[in-house]
Amino acid sequence: MKTNQTPKVLLVGNSARGHAIAEAIMRSKHNPILFVYMKANNPGIAALAEKVEIGGYDQPGRIAEFAESHDASLAIIDSEEPLCHGVVDALEWIGIPTVGPKQKLAMIETSKGGARLLMAKHHIPGSPKFRIFRTMDGIKDYLKENLPVVLKPDGLTGGKGVMIQGEHFATIAEALKICRDILTKHQAVVIEKKLEGEEFSLQCFCDGRNIVAMPPVQDHKRRLNGDLGLNTGSMGSYSCANHLLPFLTPAELEQAADIVRRTVRALHLETGLFYRGIIYGGFMVTRDGVKLIEFNARFGDPEAINVLALLETDFVDICQAITNGRLHKLPVSFRRLATVVKYVVPFNYGLLKDQRAAEGSDLIKIGNLGKATLYYSSVNHDQAGCHLTSSRAAAVLGTAPGLSEAERIAEKAARAITGAVAHRTDIGTAALIARRVRHMEELNKQK
Repeated sequence: MKTNQTPKVLLVGNSARGHAIAEAIMRSKHNPILFVYMKANNPGIAALAEKVEIGGYDQPGRIAEFAESHDASLAIIDSEEPLCHGVVDALEWIGIPTVGPKQKLAMIETSKGGARLLMAKHHIPGSPKFRIFRTMDGIKDYLKENLPVVLKPDGLTGGKGVMIQGEHFATIAEALKICRDILTKHQAVVIEKKLEGEEFSLQCFCDGRNIVAMPPVQDHKRRLNGDLGLNTGSMGSYSCANHLLPFLTPAELEQAADIVRRTVRALHLETGLFYRGIIYGGFMVTRDGVKLIEFNARFGDPEAINVLALLETDFVDICQAITNGRLHKLPVSFRRLATVVKYVVPFNYGLLKDQRAAEGSDLIKIGNLGKATLYYSSVNHDQAGCHLTSSRAAAVLGTAPGLSEAERIAEKAARAITGAVAHRTDIGTAALIARRVRHMEELNKQK
């Protein structure tokens, strides 16, 4: 892209993560023009865009036509669904450089079994003991020898498909039923030895040869305070001003980055293609070191909100460096501030199998958010205002020099969104973080 051209950027996505990406694009000194292709309208993203088209993510040809009709010079993919359907392949076929891996490389997320086999073949550390089953044959015997376990469908599940012994099931009979259910919908089930420790997300920019790690973030998938209740897409996340986490050491962070780096190299060796986009690992610190839970081929949601708010380097410059393989030539920096994100959700979100919007009025009111920033997720917007859907409504971000102040800002903003909604009040609080630190201290005593 010539420096004197105004970038015309296509964003494919409609999530709160996509809203944060759109804001980062529009903060660029290059004064880009934003075009957006969305599966469902996000009013926050739409307000930033020159043109919006609504359509399915399983239509890569239509997305490519939309990009070409607006002379897009750069594309950025928000979520895993369009990656799975090969939208990057379609865009790059018509000459549009894209931040996101091609379909063959996106398998690092779309196939949990494939990711484990790749790591094993290339002797990349960090995997628990695992085995992949395509039929029920042998599963019962394997379970008997390897309890406790985690059961994972080999495919996309929206972050909600993992079943953990002791949380989602207790007995071998229950595990067998879950495996049967998984195999009716997916090509395989991955059975892994259950890990114990503290989870964190490490997102990385990647140009196929080089990675740049972003500040680590801790996500909170459980619906209720105290990490109780069912897993959700996420209820919120936090990051710390020192770009570590209270239970995470610099050496452990480097272990995680090295796993990502070696996996990117292995992908190139296997496919001959360069992974150009965002890659992030969900990791766990255990008493035996850092272990990989899973890879994702895009930003996290809401982890993208945490890190993009801190980004000092021009995001469009980073995207261009990713697509032209020159990420190592660009210094990338983040502000030394703490962040807390809290999701506001329908009050019955994650509590009922039938996750309709709350009974009665689905209208929500957004009051004084103070110093927080609002990111829309799944809402319907009309003249009356914002209406709930069955999914997460909006995320609020607090940013401050210290974690306690960032949490206070986010909590005040979450409480200012009223209606039939709920949120977790404990994300980023000293009490919850202290419990995480004690957990790791107790595990490390067992070494």
